[in-house]
Amino acid sequence: MTTVLFDGIKLLYTGDPECAEIEDAALVAEDGLVAWVGPAGRAPDADERVDVRGRAVIPGFVDSHAHLVFAGDRTAEFQARMSGVPYTGGGIRTTVAATRAASDAELATGAAALVAEMRAQGTTTVEIKSGYGLTVEDERRSLEIATGLTDETTYLGAHVVPSGMAADDYVRLVTGEMLQACAPYAKWVDAFCERGAFDGDQTRAVLEAGIKAGLQARVHANQLSEGPGVRIACELGAASADHCTHLSDADVDALAASGTVATLLPGAEFSTRSPYPDARRLLDAGAVVALATDCNPGSSYTSSMAFCVALAVREMGMTPLEAVRAATLGGARALRRTDVGWLRPGARADLVVLDAPSYVHLAYRPGVPLVHQVFLGGLLL
Repeated sequence: MTTVLFDGIKLLYTGDPECAEIEDAALVAEDGLVAWVGPAGRAPDADERVDVRGRAVIPGFVDSHAHLVFAGDRTAEFQARMSGVPYTGGGIRTTVAATRAASDAELATGAAALVAEMRAQGTTTVEIKSGYGLTVEDERRSLEIATGLTDETTYLGAHVVPSGMAADDYVRLVTGEMLQACAPYAKWVDAFCERGAFDGDQTRAVLEAGIKAGLQARVHANQLSEGPGVRIACELGAASADHCTHLSDADVDALAASGTVATLLPGAEFSTRSPYPDARRLLDAGAVVALATDCNPGSSYTSSMAFCVALAVREMGMTPLEAVRAATLGGARALRRTDVGWLRPGARADLVVLDAPSYVHLAYRPGVPLVHQVFLGGLLL
C-alpha cells in the first residue's frame, strides 16, 4: 500500500466537528482512505508527497440531489421565465418526451458528461434520480444507466403524472410493476409531493411501497407551497426532505426533532426567480441542513456546488463555514454516508484543493473557478 502526504496546506477544513479547521496542515492518505490529519510539523513519513503550495483543502462536495439522466433542454421555458412566466413544474413533461425518444447511449453519454463536469468542480459523490421516463421501461433504463455512474441511485417514478393518465392509476403503476422493475437498480425511493404532482396520500403510498421493497426514502417537499411533504418525510424516517422552501413552524420543528436532513437547492430558486429557503431559520432550530445542485434541465441547470455555496451565503443566511459544511458533511448525512463529506481517519480520501487560501473564497469570489485539483480516493482525477 502506498501512502501519500498532502502538505503545504494553508487551511485544511476537515468537516470533523472535533477539529474542523487546521492551519498549516497536512494529511496522509493510505489505500484510498484518510490515515492521518494534523499540523504539518507533526506529519508522519509517507511514500509520496503532494505539495499544495499554500492552498486550502476541503472534503469533496457531496451532491445529494441531481437529475442527470435526460435528453434535450428547456431553454425556451427558461427564456419565458426570465420574461415573467411563473414556474409550475409542468415543463417536466417536455423533458420526459425527449428522454423517451433518446437511445440508451445518448442518455448515458449525457449523464456521464454531467458527472465529469461535476467532478471537475469538486463534487466527488453524487446522487442520481430517474423521473424523466415515467414508463416502466424508461424508468428502469434510466436507473440502470445511473448505476454505471454512482452508487446513490433514486427511483423517482413519482415525479409527475404522465399526460393522458389518471393520477390514481399512475400511482398503482409506480407502486406495482414499475417499482418491481426499478428496485434492483435503486437505493432510494422519492416522490414529488406538491400541487400539480402528488398529494400527501399518494406520496405516502409511493414511499411506503418503496420502503417495503427494501428502498430508503427521500422526498421532494414544500418547493412551491406549504404542504404535507416535510411532515411525511419525518414521519416515515426519510433521509432527507428536499427543497424545503415553504415551511410552517410545525415543519421546522419536525425537521429539528427528526433525523431527516433539510436539503436546500438554491439553484432552483435562482433559476425560477422564487423565494430562497430560510436556512438560518432551520439551523437556529437545530435542523441538519444540506446543500445540493438539483441539476436538471428545467429548474436548476447547474452542476456547480460552489455556486450553490455562494447563493446560500448571499441569499439564505448561512455563514461560509455553514454553507461548506452543508455542501460536504450535510450532503453525506442526507445520503446516510459516514465515509464521505469529511476528512478524518477512516473516511475516503476525497479532497479538493482550492486555488485560494481559505474555503471562504467560495462565497467571496462567486463564479470564479477556484477548484485547482480533485482527488478521489487519494488519486488525482
